[in-house]
Amino acid sequence: MKLRPVEPGDLDRFFEQQLDPEANEMAAFTAKNPSDRGVFNYHWGLMLRDPETVVRTIELDGEVAGSIVLYPNEGIPELSFWTDKKFWGQGITTAAVDAILAEFPARPVRARVVSDNIGTQKILERRGFTKIGEAKDFSNARAAVVSEDILELA
Repeated sequence: MKLRPVEPGDLDRFFEQQLDPEANEMAAFTAKNPSDRGVFNYHWGLMLRDPETVVRTIELDGEVAGSIVLYPNEGIPELSFWTDKKFWGQGITTAAVDAILAEFPARPVRARVVSDNIGTQKILERRGFTKIGEAKDFSNARAAVVSEDILELA
């Protein structure tokens, strides 16, 4: 697994990955209509042009396995990632989180995860993230209000 800068062709893979219903359910906080390429392009364009946002492609053996992002939120970097479902449970996301935290050692770093996404919670907690709060927000993917844990690595 390696992290690298996002290349234009990666966006097609990211878009395909976000179309997976099970992945959307796990992420919970997704686009209202994941199949709307215009909204996807707009969102990714904003991230890629923002000099304060760090965006990397997660690559495994030449294949785009997902993306990982550090973006400013209320003055604190926030970590977010998406891994193609076919790579779940293989340690690839864990390795990507380790790599980006090593590349950007400034702390604190925050992350948000829907409360029932145990896999992502475990990845973050094993890296030293601890729960500092909780929010209730509307999830487009679930069409319901869900609980979201706010975690921080100090």
